[in-house]
Amino acid sequence: MVSEKWIICPTCHGKTRLKILEATELKNFPLFCPKCKTRTLINVKKFQISIIMEPDAKTQSR
Repeated sequence: MVSEKWIICPTCHGKTRLKILEATELKNFPLFCPKCKTRTLINVKKFQISIIMEPDAKTQSR
C-alpha cells in the first residue's frame, strides 16, 4: 500500500488541494492555499515540508 498525505498550509494550517506520496520530492514549489489565499514556496522530501523564506522586496537594493 502506498502511503500518502495532504499538504497542510504553513500559514493557516488548513488542508490544501494537493496530496504527496512518501517518495515525492519538490524543490521551490509554489504552494497556494485556497482557504487563506496565500502563496508559499516550499521544499518537500519524505513528508518533511520546509518553508523557503522569500526576501522582502523593500529590503532589496539595486
